[in-house]
Amino acid sequence: MGVTHHLALWSPDLPRRLREETTRSPGQPIRAPTIGDNCVRCPVGTATYPVRVLPQGYEIRPLGEGDAASLASAYERNREHLAPWDPRREESFFTQRGQREDIEAKLVAAHHGLVVPWLVMHGTDVVGRVNLNNIVRGVFQNASVGYWVDHAHTGRGLATAAVDFAVERAEALGLHRLEAGTLAHNVASQRVLARSGFEQYGEAKDYLFIAGSWQDHRLFQRILHDRPAGNPVP
Repeated sequence: MGVTHHLALWSPDLPRRLREETTRSPGQPIRAPTIGDNCVRCPVGTATYPVRVLPQGYEIRPLGEGDAASLASAYERNREHLAPWDPRREESFFTQRGQREDIEAKLVAAHHGLVVPWLVMHGTDVVGRVNLNNIVRGVFQNASVGYWVDHAHTGRGLATAAVDFAVERAEALGLHRLEAGTLAHNVASQRVLARSGFEQYGEAKDYLFIAGSWQDHRLFQRILHDRPAGNPVP
């Protein structure tokens, strides 16, 4: 089952601008804060995440600066598996150097409260990813969810568990709504979203440039609660 979904709609220039705005000493780790209902900030790495939603032997943990080698290996193993669902990648993306650059960009964006990135692990191997992307606070309190699962680990409920995990964390962060988009023919991913309580609310023609062409998408959402916006962070 080709279970993958990405909707990180940011400009490549955005992480670069954020890096310029983030001051830190060389070698100093980037701290990726999360924001709770009461605007209390804490590092993602200190959070305790539930494991009940995951099959035995798997865990979800935050993305870290030392994950480049494992991610490069995971993307190389899944190059053909992910190709129909992803933008076309430069060869450098599949290298440790490319992954180090990508990790730094994501951690800087996380530091600014724009994304929350996690890895799905099986032992020391990265076997998937799940992210909250495009986080918007204020009156919107919204994010998009993206995920993929290693081709050798599909059919075990990992994708549904990862999305359920992201939903739980999003609500804990005070978000009101999650959205997701799948290629129109990605039935497997649509079933994952349905199992996780998402409903289709629309279709978008030529929505994203995926696998070398503009492709139609189906759009899904899940409303997490009906409480007032308790964390109006810009």
